Amino acid sequence: MASHIVGYPRMGPKRELKFALESFWDKKSSAEDLQKVAADLRSSIWKQMAAAGIKYIPSNTFSYYDQVLDATSILGAVPPRYGWNGGEIGFDTYFSMARGNASVPAMEMTKWFDTNYHFIVPELGPDVNFSYASHKAVDEYKEAKALGVDTIPVLIGPVSYLLLSKPAKGVEKTFSLLSLLPKILPIYKEVIAELKAAGALWIQFDEPTLVLDLDAHQLQAFTAAYAELETTLSGLNVLIETYFADLTAEAYKTLTELKGVTAYGLDLVRGTQTIELIKSNFPKGKYLFAGVVDGRNIWANDLASSLSTLQALEAVVGKDKLVVSTSCSLLHTAVDLVNETKLDDEIKSWLAFAAQKVVEVNALAKALAGQKDEAFFTANASAQASRKSSPRVTNEAVQKAAAALKGSDHRRATNVTARLDAQQKKLNLPVLPTTTIGSFPQTLELRRVRREFKANKISEDDYVKAIKEEIKKVVDLQEELDIDVLVHGEPERNDMVEYFGEQLSGFAFTVNGWVQSYGSRCVKPPIIYGDVSRPKPMTVFWSSTAQSMTKRPMKGMLTGPVTILNWSFVRNDQPRFETCYQIALAIKDEVEDLEKAGINVIQIDEAALREGLPLRKSEHAFYQKWAVHSFRITNCGVQDTTQIHTHMCYSNFNDIIHSIIDMDADVITIENSRSDEKLLSVFREGVKYGAGIGPGVYDIHSPRIPSTEEIADRINKMLAVLETNILWVNPDCGLKTRKYAEVKPALSNMVAAAKLLRTQLASAK
Repeated sequence: MASHIVGYPRMGPKRELKFALESFWDKKSSAEDLQKVAADLRSSIWKQMAAAGIKYIPSNTFSYYDQVLDATSILGAVPPRYGWNGGEIGFDTYFSMARGNASVPAMEMTKWFDTNYHFIVPELGPDVNFSYASHKAVDEYKEAKALGVDTIPVLIGPVSYLLLSKPAKGVEKTFSLLSLLPKILPIYKEVIAELKAAGALWIQFDEPTLVLDLDAHQLQAFTAAYAELETTLSGLNVLIETYFADLTAEAYKTLTELKGVTAYGLDLVRGTQTIELIKSNFPKGKYLFAGVVDGRNIWANDLASSLSTLQALEAVVGKDKLVVSTSCSLLHTAVDLVNETKLDDEIKSWLAFAAQKVVEVNALAKALAGQKDEAFFTANASAQASRKSSPRVTNEAVQKAAAALKGSDHRRATNVTARLDAQQKKLNLPVLPTTTIGSFPQTLELRRVRREFKANKISEDDYVKAIKEEIKKVVDLQEELDIDVLVHGEPERNDMVEYFGEQLSGFAFTVNGWVQSYGSRCVKPPIIYGDVSRPKPMTVFWSSTAQSMTKRPMKGMLTGPVTILNWSFVRNDQPRFETCYQIALAIKDEVEDLEKAGINVIQIDEAALREGLPLRKSEHAFYQKWAVHSFRITNCGVQDTTQIHTHMCYSNFNDIIHSIIDMDADVITIENSRSDEKLLSVFREGVKYGAGIGPGVYDIHSPRIPSTEEIADRINKMLAVLETNILWVNPDCGLKTRKYAEVKPALSNMVAAAKLLRTQLASAK
């Protein structure tokens, strides 16, 4: 019985690629140095999978930034502003598209389906001249083969690539991206021909958009694309991989009737209903790559349950046609549990990271083939039983409090217009008030202080003194820049979710459980294993300390319950909304303590609210109801004069704008600049928004410093669709990933732009 892995984490067990990328970007190392680190990581991954007994090992799942940008490079779809003149795309052009450069901004970045991973959105139009401009897929296949590992090269499928793209600036929004299919398929044919010539026997096309709500025209594009590729694919085994949700009956029919396709990869963790489609009608002679090992979470697989599912499927598709696989790429999970030295043994026994999931996949494949490792299965069954019965998982008081929430919608008593009036009387802010999103640059010295405190190398007194000094530096800088509503810069926090999880019950933490978010940005999601509560205040001391350093309003900075949920590895033994309500109650306690401590502006970030939106429209309403309710729970008890902010970052917000309004926050700051001000189109189309709103005026994920004139132009575009008295001026997101040499001039220009517009507005009266 064969086994398969859809994809594998790229960063390395100790984030080796992250550090190599940042060293290269900072011009401290060469391209050759970066390529050497990357080659070593790829070699290690391939050899590890081969040693574990995996038959179908992927290649070309490694990326220096993201796999969609890699596909853009293969197709030579470089926007003209980057000055690329043809030939093989190098690092300069590649990273300029991803991060921008001194003269031009980066391409738009958005979330990869409903994950916390991001991708660079292709910008396409009728005039794009596609050409075969990156041979990475073929090069990596050959690289693995030279190491003695025969792999399945993986490509983003042509239809999903187009459906994940957007019309370039200046192209009509109604332009049919699928009309470009005849232009990109010749490039795919060139890649396929080279892979065949190099000796490839299989090829994997990732077509995850098949799980979305697609119309007949979109489904027909899959049929047309693979019919066109059929002759070129002749002689290859072709796997079409889907993931993240069920397939509709129509999509399943389209998939299983594609020309020239040998195998179908299906997510049977998040797509359990797809199993019924398989049982009712699976094409004879085709392979099923059954994704029964969860690529999105870190819980050990219930091997007995998975084996039962696989045995039922084996009866349908045939013993020699069933391949055990992961539900999706393991990119979304941590790398290796072996590196976790501080997790206690009980919780550790409940977990499986990427390396362990590879072993689980192979163990299931061997069990199906009659070579069951009884000791491995017995240990797994014991761990499953331990987790179900452990007293540390359940807190009856928390469960009772969360259950009681269902009787109210937890709205503040006064409408937002009246609240904003009361807040303005107290805060006395100018027109177009300026603020930032929360974090300031995390310097090497600051990271050292936190690291040494965690390692007990410095005392608590020394740690508190160092953090206070950093807060004072950030407060003084903001006052010098004349920012209106200040933040303390979050120097005590390495990560916005991890920081809160460490202080809440029901959470566990890893040392090296890093997961890639985008580029070199990695996060270390906490693990929610049990009921959640707040034993004591979490941020009151630092916020009060910061407020004592200034007469200007100081924001209390919290992470909202939906974001904590969506950016954690969440327990899978109860519905997600129940866990979210528990977190909301804990944050509510913190909000009320901040208010009592004299903090008049409190930001409750819901950066990931859009991210958790289910992929199927039929499931949207239920998610939006409990997600928005969770946010309202956190602040329903504060006074009218306490201003509640929230923040959302890189996503497509337009389809949840009514839920954003229903959150009933006083002010929302929201990503806008990198997505070509897509957000503003909602207001142009007539949506009325009465609360304060700060669409980001510049992209913080690029080192580029915007000019005062550029920012003023953005503000003017906002004023064309938003009332002057509700508009705020702020960056897109927090500043922790930037350097002070970039932050100071950018914020200075931002404040100057706001003042320029205030003057113009005053003189126009």
